[in-house]
Amino acid sequence: MKGFSYGDSAFPAGAVWSSPFAKWQGSLAEISSLDVAEAVTGRALRDRGIDSAALDGLVLGWSVPSKQIFYGAPWLAARLGAPHLTGPMISQACATSVAAVHAAAATVSCGGGPQLVVATDRTSNGPTLFYPQPSAQGGAAATTHWVLDSFASDPGTGKGMLATADLVARDNGFTREQADEVKVLRWEQYASALADDRAFQRRYVVPIEIGQGKRAVVLEEDEGVRPIQAAALAGLRPVDPEGIHTFGTQTHPADGCAGAVVATVDAAREISRGAGIVRLLASGTGRVGPSRMPEAPVPAAKAALDAAGLGFDDVDLVTTHNPFAVNDLYFAKETGIPLDKMNVRGCSLIFGHPQGPTGLRSIAELTEELRVRGGGVGLFTGCAAGDSGMALVVRVED
Repeated sequence: MKGFSYGDSAFPAGAVWSSPFAKWQGSLAEISSLDVAEAVTGRALRDRGIDSAALDGLVLGWSVPSKQIFYGAPWLAARLGAPHLTGPMISQACATSVAAVHAAAATVSCGGGPQLVVATDRTSNGPTLFYPQPSAQGGAAATTHWVLDSFASDPGTGKGMLATADLVARDNGFTREQADEVKVLRWEQYASALADDRAFQRRYVVPIEIGQGKRAVVLEEDEGVRPIQAAALAGLRPVDPEGIHTFGTQTHPADGCAGAVVATVDAAREISRGAGIVRLLASGTGRVGPSRMPEAPVPAAKAALDAAGLGFDDVDLVTTHNPFAVNDLYFAKETGIPLDKMNVRGCSLIFGHPQGPTGLRSIAELTEELRVRGGGVGLFTGCAAGDSGMALVVRVED
């Protein structure tokens, strides 16, 4: 595991945002993730009074290729009215958001100006890749479905993600009942963000508005999220008869976009116009044994906290990317952080998982909840493909 500390980088307060997430094959299924990125990012910058001319670079995160992604970063920048911007494109599965923030913070730490981070993905209708094989029998080509084949199996182990979840659950003695209890708790926490006409979500959610007339797509809130009832959840069968996870205690694929601005502390204070900053303290990476992906958020979090000179006792609030209920069960067991101190406004187990943007959405919820509480230290951590994970430590300040 490895940690990276940041000496002088921050989000301006309020400058971390997310679109609503659309369900698999839902409202965004036929819309390019770059089109969604243009609509959401453009509105986010306008609503926050951030002039794209004042930005110095762009980091574009994605994990599912879309049409014209080869030109993704400069093309998106031009569509945002910022043709002077460019920068790296980063793809690191479910850890794409933290990797993109890390790249932006590193650039700022090396003297760069304010960086725009955009993470966007459409898991619906993922591409099928066609690999010519002239020497194969009859010249038959090989094909790979980018999304479905990746869900199905890790090429390094031959096991799917669900198998890793049930393996970690079995080795730690976690039960079906515990998994169900986590899902019910996470639904109740998410529901609290819907109170008062979604008052909390409106702090960071940027509606999606694309097209006009009959071809218009407007999405103002999460799509495909269903209320969770304990009795109904208990009636579901485990996907693997020998495992603990049902379709109710794992996340669902989704489509969406999220973003942020990263700048020096002084520049972040200027951009926020006195609203405060979210200081980026450190990030961390972690890798665990084969087929143990749900364990990876723990060493990633430890690496980030070590780099920040902090421990778990110093953390006021935690959000996680938890594609399976076991992720949070294991994290709580290993760190001592109570389940109800994590994901107090929701998580990917409830609102879905577009992959690239998922982490930034959880970071937005983390920072906004800390702002509501008057500040403090926050930790985001989550797993990623290949038994790895990434984490980010922040501190909300005046």
